[in-house]
Amino acid sequence: MNSRLINQIDKSKKNAGLHYGRLWVMMAFFFIIFSGCHYERKPKVLYENDFSSAEKMEGWQMEGPGIVEFAEGWMHMYAPEQAWHHVYWCPVDFPESFEASWEMQNMHPEAGLCIIFFAALGTDGEDIFDPSLPARDGTFSQYTKDKINSYHISYYANNPKNQEREAAHLRKNNMFEIVQQGPEGITKSSVDIHKIRLVKEDARIVFYVDDVKIIDWTDDGTSLGPVYGKGKIGFRQMQWTHFRYRNFRVSEVRNKSKA
Repeated sequence: MNSRLINQIDKSKKNAGLHYGRLWVMMAFFFIIFSGCHYERKPKVLYENDFSSAEKMEGWQMEGPGIVEFAEGWMHMYAPEQAWHHVYWCPVDFPESFEASWEMQNMHPEAGLCIIFFAALGTDGEDIFDPSLPARDGTFSQYTKDKINSYHISYYANNPKNQEREAAHLRKNNMFEIVQQGPEGITKSSVDIHKIRLVKEDARIVFYVDDVKIIDWTDDGTSLGPVYGKGKIGFRQMQWTHFRYRNFRVSEVRNKSKA
């Protein structure tokens, strides 16, 4: 082999060594830069509904004389002539951990009361729509002292029969036990649009109104029976209430233990 060819081979080996050397340096650089970065998986959306039309409410069930109407991208809920209390149930069973959010606005600030039921299941594990359960018509005790287990939070309270109340309540049903009181959620006279967020992470329940924490409680699973897990979500209003709702969304908990 002549010397010219040998020199060309040596030069090619040298260039190849430099190329791979640079490649390893670049790989090491990017590893150092990005190894400290933490990429979180986007939470899975379990249910989403903007509440903009009747067609989107398929499967939802109203109990009591409440009705829903739709205008300008909102769902209005009320009882004609303030007939009686009412509960509107989402058809989906959500898991023991979830994060729910929605927007709402008071259209009748003179009086009303809003509750969110969640983790609702029959006391023997039945679906709440199981025909073996007693019929319900919006009467409060049917949801809090009868054949349904659930948690509920009352976060707007302008009951004309109890004007002194200025607190949010978290209760565990069917024993109708107040487990925590928090500051007033939506104030009585507010007609602003409010953003609501409910986080249930296994036994822990956290509730926000406009990013202000109102409730933060953990069920110990013993003093009032076992922790409730999966179940349905329902919106309850007392008979005087007229709110409008939009952008209901339920997803996996995005930052566990950081609610």
